[in-house]
Amino acid sequence: MPVPTGHYVALAAVIFFIGVLGVIVRRNPLIMLMSIELMLNAGNLLLVAFARAWLQNAGQIFAFIVITVAAAEAAIGLAIIVTTFRPARFVDVDDVRSLHG
Repeated sequence: MPVPTGHYVALAAVIFFIGVLGVIVRRNPLIMLMSIELMLNAGNLLLVAFARAWLQNAGQIFAFIVITVAAAEAAIGLAIIVTTFRPARFVDVDDVRSLHG
């Protein structure tokens, strides 16, 4: 018995809003990156669900593109976080004054 598309939409909405709350509430940059990844995965879930519902492969192709962009974003973001906050013991996103020229 196939799962209705509405269930996928509801699950994607829950995952997306968990990601939004993670970005808004937490000030740790690693948590913020993981929350952004959650939001991108919620979008991927919708792309694949609607591609399955409409019997098209375009949604799955776009999901692979989003996964590729998310991997690049995570690698670059993690590199920036590590180089910026290496000497600091506690990391807070509001303390990025060192990036000002």
